[in-house]
Amino acid sequence: MGDLFTDMRGGDRRMRVSYHEGRGAVVVSLWADTVCRGTFQLAVTDVPRLVALLSHVERSAGTTSMPGHHDDLTDAVTPQPVTPSPEQTGDVHRTALPTVRTPRVA
Repeated sequence: MGDLFTDMRGGDRRMRVSYHEGRGAVVVSLWADTVCRGTFQLAVTDVPRLVALLSHVERSAGTTSMPGHHDDLTDAVTPQPVTPSPEQTGDVHRTALPTVRTPRVA
């Protein structure tokens, strides 16, 4: 179960969120085209805290409620089951990327 999100800056940036029941983890991975650039494994026990934060942000931004969304911070968001195909995300390559020093702009 998971979903794929497009970066608001456009281009080929994507964020994939997937649930791994056997590990008790939600994995967030960042993609550039078909290359996974990084992952974060969130413990299922931390999901309610993340949902509460995102719900607060949604209300503060004045966005409209989406299907499957509950307005009570104690309720969980009902995930929409989506399994991105390998063509959407590409293969995960576990090789080290070369270090390139570039100036950072805030």
